[in-house]
Amino acid sequence: MSTFEQIDKLKKLQEQALMGGGEERIKEQHEKGKLTARERIDMLLDKGSFTELGAFVTHKCAHFGMEKRKYLGDGIVTGYGAIAGRQVYVFAHDFTVVGGTLGHAFAEKTCRLMELAMRNGAPVIGLNDSGGARIQEGVESLAGYADIFLRNTLASGVIPQISVILGPCAGGSVYSPALTDFIFMVDNTSYMFITGPEVIKATTYEEVTKEDLGGSHTHSTRSGVCHFAMPDETSCFDAIRELLSYVPQNNIEEPPFVPTADPPDRADESLNSIIPDNPKESYDMYKVIRSVADDGRFLEVHAGFARNIIVGFARLGGRSVGIVANQPMALAGCLDINASVKAARFVRFCDAFNIPIVTFEDVPGFLPGTAQEFGGIIVHGAKLLYAYCEATVPRVTVITRKAYGGAYCVMSSKHVRCDINYAWPSAEIAVMGPDGAINIVFRKELAEAKDREEARKKLLEDYKEKFASPYIAAELGYVDEVIEPGMTRVKLIRALESLRNKRDTNPPKKHGNIPL
Repeated sequence: MSTFEQIDKLKKLQEQALMGGGEERIKEQHEKGKLTARERIDMLLDKGSFTELGAFVTHKCAHFGMEKRKYLGDGIVTGYGAIAGRQVYVFAHDFTVVGGTLGHAFAEKTCRLMELAMRNGAPVIGLNDSGGARIQEGVESLAGYADIFLRNTLASGVIPQISVILGPCAGGSVYSPALTDFIFMVDNTSYMFITGPEVIKATTYEEVTKEDLGGSHTHSTRSGVCHFAMPDETSCFDAIRELLSYVPQNNIEEPPFVPTADPPDRADESLNSIIPDNPKESYDMYKVIRSVADDGRFLEVHAGFARNIIVGFARLGGRSVGIVANQPMALAGCLDINASVKAARFVRFCDAFNIPIVTFEDVPGFLPGTAQEFGGIIVHGAKLLYAYCEATVPRVTVITRKAYGGAYCVMSSKHVRCDINYAWPSAEIAVMGPDGAINIVFRKELAEAKDREEARKKLLEDYKEKFASPYIAAELGYVDEVIEPGMTRVKLIRALESLRNKRDTNPPKKHGNIPL
């Protein structure tokens, strides 16, 4: 065979690989409103940057007629490319090939890609659209999943891992996304569940639709499995690109710096009046976050889940920061089970990837009630405490209003190694709220008072002045400075700049035992 014939053969094989499961299968994918694996990669990555690996790989299964169903690539497209000029590794399930099911060769390609990503210190993005384990390959399929899970675990905290659910993801296949850092889902086309509606109906007699059981709305608002729920694939890929702009390539690098025209000394007078005079009234913490962030930009994570706490990414003076903030407009900003777990996971991600953490605190305590206690609020609340205690990245906390009880300790207080702690003049730092405190401390005096309301009012003012004032905490060194709210951005940027060379370590150990 001449060189020209060999090249001609190569081109034909390349064309064959590009067609996946063939024209008819591609048409079916498009009719479902879904893109093919390669179309998705092209949309996600910088134009012309993708280099495919393993395009000619095929399975070796000879059971159930599979020897006649061989397709180049074996149902998964793997390779590397760039997003905003920064290298990423990507794999995309090809639903046009045996329903995107996973077999031995499929898993092997995935594992090789993840190992390459770890060796080269670049993020991995997985585009999931699969029918699950390839039944025809039996235990080899299960082994393939376990091989991937191991690499997900080894890569955790080393390189960012992003899972994008763009179709079905059921059974064992859900555990790989669950082990990654962020999960994206698309409305009406992506589903995640351990057991599908049919199996649930047969075993528990419950009737539920795929959407209600494992759709993007369910997992972004109820279970917390999904971090970003997007209306379509285009907006999903845009969000992934934005997310990556805030995070470093790996755990050794610093987050990317993005220059801004927003002055570092910009003050915002509106913050001076954002706290209501009535302590029982709420205000919107998003206004505080956007006020201090560069250009008012904030990328929220887990936006629909546990809305009493806000987490996400912003920039201050061009540098990425992770934001954790109590939201007074939801459950008065109390910490509950979901909020604790949501924030703990985010804090640990930031700490793993050298992203400073800014905490805005307005927390009246942990949410009371039997549902919380029976659900294990003690151990779940301890997860957030553990995450903050363990974190060694630069940390700055701003107490805007309430900081009561154990929740004060948990929310990145000075006592859990926060570097710089600020308080607004409106801050109330105490064991509990003034109303509850005087009912306990001055029970006898109130009972004996001739004018109970007048006595209560005086005791309340005295308590606030003596025990709930930010100046008491400042005198003790627990607050570094009481600041004018309008100057918060200025103070944060200066504080973070002073912490750029921070070095802190934890005691040598194999790993801690976080209360899971």
